Amino acid sequence: MSVRHSLLAILAQGPCYGYQLRHEFARRTGSVWPLNVGQIYNTLERLERDGLVRRGDVDEQGHVYWQITDEGRASVSQWLNSSVARSHSTRDELAMKLAVAATLPGADAIATVRAQHAVSSQQLAVLQSEREERDSTEGPEALAWSMVADSLIFAAEAEVRWLEHIEARLALHPQHSMALELATERPKRGRPSRQPRSPGADVQLAQA
Repeated sequence: MSVRHSLLAILAQGPCYGYQLRHEFARRTGSVWPLNVGQIYNTLERLERDGLVRRGDVDEQGHVYWQITDEGRASVSQWLNSSVARSHSTRDELAMKLAVAATLPGADAIATVRAQHAVSSQQLAVLQSEREERDSTEGPEALAWSMVADSLIFAAEAEVRWLEHIEARLALHPQHSMALELATERPKRGRPSRQPRSPGADVQLAQA
């Protein structure tokens, strides 16, 4: 989630002070990802350093109003018109946990999957229930919240389906056949060795 560009986009609507930005961000994201004021001001200072915002007027209460620059508006436009690249390198704690559990001698990976499935299913039910309760609410803030809620629900549904898929795969293999004992070969220092290429990889590279 780009807090940086979200705050810039809000400032493109007009000057705001820190707490005001915090409130406007919450209105537009369903209050799902609350920001603390320290995070707001740290982001503003970095934006100022990069020439994307500047400090403006100070009101009677001492609130400093931040203003977007022309460079900042260009950055917002580029952000809104570009796609979000999902990173495949980010470590997924759950996937890592289940992969390790599946290869540990003596571990019951299926029990681990089922325990997670119960928790994930409960979280999904809570999200769906809250979505149904607020479904009749109208207005721009309700629309923003429902968009975020739908994203969380779809992600939770995918996680539940993935866990069911993992359990079915594990059920096809006896636990002892999946266990990995500690390797007897001593690894060399330096970077890990590359995995062997799949058949046809060299052909694909030559054709690229």
